[in-house]
Amino acid sequence: MKNIIKTVAVVAPLILILGCGDLDEPSNDSVKSGEIVVDFSATMMKKTLISEGVADENTTVFGYKAYKIPYTTTDEKGNQVEASGLFVIPTGMPPAVGQIGLSMVSDDHGTIFANADAPSVIGSNNGTPDGSSIILSALGGFATLQPDYIGFGDSYRKHYHPFILKKSLASSTIDFIKAVKTFATENSIKLNNQLFLTGYSEGGYASMATLQKIEADGELSVTMAAPMAGPYDLNTTSFGVFSQPKLSVPSFMADVGYAYGKAYDKNLSTIINEPYASKLPTLIDGSRARDLIDPELSYDTTGESGLFNPQFVGSFFADSDFWFRKAMVENSVHAWAPQTPVRLVQCQGDDVIPFVISQITEATMKAMGATDVELVPVEPTLGLDHNITHGDCGSLAYKVTTQIFSGIRKTTMGY
Repeated sequence: MKNIIKTVAVVAPLILILGCGDLDEPSNDSVKSGEIVVDFSATMMKKTLISEGVADENTTVFGYKAYKIPYTTTDEKGNQVEASGLFVIPTGMPPAVGQIGLSMVSDDHGTIFANADAPSVIGSNNGTPDGSSIILSALGGFATLQPDYIGFGDSYRKHYHPFILKKSLASSTIDFIKAVKTFATENSIKLNNQLFLTGYSEGGYASMATLQKIEADGELSVTMAAPMAGPYDLNTTSFGVFSQPKLSVPSFMADVGYAYGKAYDKNLSTIINEPYASKLPTLIDGSRARDLIDPELSYDTTGESGLFNPQFVGSFFADSDFWFRKAMVENSVHAWAPQTPVRLVQCQGDDVIPFVISQITEATMKAMGATDVELVPVEPTLGLDHNITHGDCGSLAYKVTTQIFSGIRKTTMGY
């Protein structure tokens, strides 16, 4: 789940419905309420993608201009947090788009552990295009919004990351959408009224939580949401994890235990076994990536040598009123009826988030009255004859999602 599309070398070319326009060089101008961190012309981007084998001379490619934008959001307990995010716009678009305005995609990133992997930090440190916004912006022609999340970017070392906690993830996404709209107005960046939501893995969960809060609050309007491979039904997901003797990725579940202990004011040693409970705060403080964290943890789920305290796991199974069991239900985002069209995009061969979670989500939402929710399995959609795992599915899922969003934009906006 870590920065799934770190490189575009594995991204299959997209056949865009956008026509070729003037591929102008973007100018290095100053901006209000933010800073430019990446400025790649369409010519440079196209050369890069051709060299990587992602594009050819006939592929429409746009320039890539990214801004780091600071903003204020709230955490699980309603406290204000100074946060940040990355706003990417395509440049060199056809002139007609300047009149219509850019459609926006709010793209919540997957699980990261190192602050260096946060979207705005990558942009600021490297000064080059990176990740899923290459697909969405440089190839898809969308304005892409990527919050760093609380605990990363401007809130690094000031706040823990509320991993898979819906209030914080939804608030940080919605507040960034609002901040971007203000930024765009102040800097004469023309946006239209289309807003799409997506994200992969933790980002899939975050985008679903965002949609749920948007519909509850009624302050924004969403054209469509396409969450990808998220653990929407946390209770079922947790039962599955705790039922297995081994953890495939111990850092993921350790981060859940740590974040929920913080959010619900629980002693970490009652959740995570020692010596891991004492080590965890420095392991996931944002200074190291997952490959340096997993070896420091146990791959055994529970027991004396396991990651999780046996009493904690036993209480989870035995007591429906146990605080963590109730927290899993409270933070699940599958049991409601969205009024917005939803496409649940996931690979059938997902080995981290079971495909059945998306099936449960689709069935539950329809049973509760949703009329436009559809599960979109990636492999058959792309004509693949083999299953794809979680780590390899990211780029393919973004390709499917970009095609879905582009089709709607073409029908409604004409480009």
